[in-house]
Amino acid sequence: MKSKTQSYWVPIGILLFTYLLTSSYVFAAPRKDRDKPEEDEIFIKLEGLRLAQTEEKAFAGGLFQIGLKHLRGDGVPQDYKKAADYFLKAAELGDARAQLELFNLYLSGRGVPQNHSEALKWCRKAADQGFPQAQFNLGQIYRRGQLVPQDYTEALKWYRSSAEQGFDQAQLNLGSMYKEGLGIKQDYKEAFKWYLKAAEQGNAAAQYNIGELYRQGHGVPLNIEEALRWHKQSAENGYLEAQFLLGQLYRQGNVVSQNYNEAVKWYLMAAEKSHADAQLNLGFMYFKGLGVQQDYQEALKWYGKAAIQGEAMAQYNLGLMHLFGQGIPKDEKKAVEWLRRAAKKGFEPAQKKLLSMGLGWQD
Repeated sequence: MKSKTQSYWVPIGILLFTYLLTSSYVFAAPRKDRDKPEEDEIFIKLEGLRLAQTEEKAFAGGLFQIGLKHLRGDGVPQDYKKAADYFLKAAELGDARAQLELFNLYLSGRGVPQNHSEALKWCRKAADQGFPQAQFNLGQIYRRGQLVPQDYTEALKWYRSSAEQGFDQAQLNLGSMYKEGLGIKQDYKEAFKWYLKAAEQGNAAAQYNIGELYRQGHGVPLNIEEALRWHKQSAENGYLEAQFLLGQLYRQGNVVSQNYNEAVKWYLMAAEKSHADAQLNLGFMYFKGLGVQQDYQEALKWYGKAAIQGEAMAQYNLGLMHLFGQGIPKDEKKAVEWLRRAAKKGFEPAQKKLLSMGLGWQD
């Protein structure tokens, strides 16, 4: 039976053996074109140092890969503690990927005791090495004031370091910092610049924000056609806010030709992904028969989904449908229950309706 020590070193030995077999590096021999033996000696020492560093990096990379297998349960039972052990060894050898994984484990308390100070330490080590994901995470930490006091200037610094390496989420957030004027003077042109970099990488949120800048004429000339093009691109990439916005634009017909069928199409996409406002509006379309055949059952279904998420207008509409028996038998008890939920959220029509029934809404 193999000891724990043996089982630990076998995979690492295999990794190193494979590396040495496939490595393109060879040990340096003295060059014949050198006149001074001292130069040969210095050259051999430097080459040996370079090879040692390369091998250490490969060794750390092997440890990281083993840790990743334990983390994901890839070919071995999932074991967060073993993953953390391997990541720690790799991280101590300077592997930025392992340092970032340790950040995640210490933050969540998986495989190690939850420790925010340790999490921050390892994230910073990876960020200081120029690892863009870690730099982005530090930006998030400083922007939100998590683990550290909120500091927009620091957030901006780390977002920029990551964004300049092409990390699309950092580019998106850097754009938002310029758009909102957080830690820096508001600058829509700079916001557009960074949004565009992320959008060109397929970032749906950035595509939506570019659409908004064109729709509002901020940092770029107002251009509804361009706005719609970017919004549709974002919506087709699954961004819920873009899908909901397109539903609104086609239903209202203010900046595009009114088209209830298109409105229903986009509302449905967002509603199926639990977007509460889209569910409310889709319920309204079914209730009124706009772009679809009037169907109280479908209206109840979508109002119900939005109401459960706390959408006050959906709760009010559900209350009225129960009260008047629209698509469902009349049920004043359920009607009052939904009306009170809406009223407690400060929804004035629900409060007025309850008062007209001689009822209040406070417990």
